[in-house]
Amino acid sequence: MIDRARLAELRASEEKRFIELHPKSGQLFEKSKVNMPDGVPMSWMAKWPGAYPIFVEEAKGATFVDVDGNTYIDFCLGDTGSMTGHSPDAVVTAIREQAGKGMSAMLPTKDASDVSADLASRFNLPFWQFTVSATDANRHAIRYSRLITGKSKVIVIDRCYHGSVDESFATLDKKGKTVAREGNIGAPVDLDLTTRVVAFNDLAGMKKALANNDVAAILMEPAMTNVGIVLPADGYLKEVEKLAKKYEALLIIDETHTISVGPGGMTAQLGLCPDFLTIGKAIGGGFPTGAFGMQKHVADSIKKLVELEVIDTGGVGGTLAANALSLAAMRASLSKVLTAENFERMIKLGDRWADGV
Repeated sequence: MIDRARLAELRASEEKRFIELHPKSGQLFEKSKVNMPDGVPMSWMAKWPGAYPIFVEEAKGATFVDVDGNTYIDFCLGDTGSMTGHSPDAVVTAIREQAGKGMSAMLPTKDASDVSADLASRFNLPFWQFTVSATDANRHAIRYSRLITGKSKVIVIDRCYHGSVDESFATLDKKGKTVAREGNIGAPVDLDLTTRVVAFNDLAGMKKALANNDVAAILMEPAMTNVGIVLPADGYLKEVEKLAKKYEALLIIDETHTISVGPGGMTAQLGLCPDFLTIGKAIGGGFPTGAFGMQKHVADSIKKLVELEVIDTGGVGGTLAANALSLAAMRASLSKVLTAENFERMIKLGDRWADGV
């Protein structure tokens, strides 16, 4: 039997200690509530435990320091936005140097050529485009999939996470119908109009979802990462590839989190061949960015179907996408941080952590 009175007593004691340790954060929180809902600049930041959010002064490597001078070992790392550590030296230097030479001209830089070549080599998809987030990369891949296939539906995995992509905030109710997930804010349409939901590792369910031949894309992570970690069954992803080809749906693999397994993510590790690959977060070393790669047949179809004169009103791209600053950050992160040698060290540290807990 849980002693709830004792739990409440412990909670009150810890909250008192929290407030004593974080007086400046408390003052900033009260000031911030005047102009920001819940006193935070982005709603998720209000979810952290404690009487109020901790305000950060600086972050470097695996630690950050709050405005009260408390130092923390950071196991969250910006929810993987700084997966390789806060402010890697190479990325800081690249951003500093590029900032003085121009941040965004809506024209390509040499870094764009270098970064696209690096990504093509890692993931074995020859053509790349850049966005301001992995969310946008997923959105653009879905739009292109609908254009190429002439179909409308998108398959996602139950309890998946792909950023704030409308089609992905769906789940199955007890009757097996696709419905909006709890917390889905202002869904534009009923989710069963746009989305089919399949459980991870369920090949029979995937085949059934494809059977009507109205699916434009399958959007999925190679391993689920937002409900703990759920690994693919042996051969599962290769079978999904085969089903996608059979039913003429395009497969979009989201490697934003699973890049953690190695330089080419699980796509390279398992020899996958998706039509699109999306990624963000770590490839910018914590700087906002995203990218999507595509196979040649996809790029050829886009070139044939898209009228370049009106591409800027087509729902793909953006004024700040592929800006010079983000490309500099990606170039440094990919060439100096997300290297095979560094992954070997990071994976050993991860194994040590896993063994310890």
